[in-house]
Amino acid sequence: MGMRRCHPLGVVMASFLAANSIGTAAADGTIKIGLVIPMTGIAASTGKQIDNAVKLYMLQNGDTVAGKKIEVIVKDDAALPDNTKRITQELIVNDKVNIIAGFGVTPGALAIAPLATQAEIPAIVMAAGTSIIPEKSPFIVRTSFTLPQSSAVMGEWAAVKKGWLFVHPVWW
Repeated sequence: MGMRRCHPLGVVMASFLAANSIGTAAADGTIKIGLVIPMTGIAASTGKQIDNAVKLYMLQNGDTVAGKKIEVIVKDDAALPDNTKRITQELIVNDKVNIIAGFGVTPGALAIAPLATQAEIPAIVMAAGTSIIPEKSPFIVRTSFTLPQSSAVMGEWAAVKKGWLFVHPVWW
């Protein structure tokens, strides 16, 4: 049996549908997802990958989950935390999204933690890798890696497999 891949939008939807406290939030039958990702700037490649993954999921699976129509509102934060916070607040207040997702860099994900908590809205971190992010709000979950996961593997490979020893010049 081959390995199955987890699609970001599928995880978002599963998180939403599993949360009883917001199960009635989409009474009109539409679930709005605010996707805050860097489409420009230094992390644009991350945002474009997330955007393409969501589009592919919807192309393959349609825009309906459990009888609810899915509407994804994509906003570019350019990986700037002030933009991330402002855009997320606009999505929650003005667009009345049921879920916020994306977050390409750690400072942006940390900036929205108080908003997710105050609005009691699920926030799905799809790329920001600092391990402490989900500890900042009970409404934050992660669908991707953490930096220690990738760093530990690379460090072990460099030290054990290659025999490289990294010594900081200050330690000499």
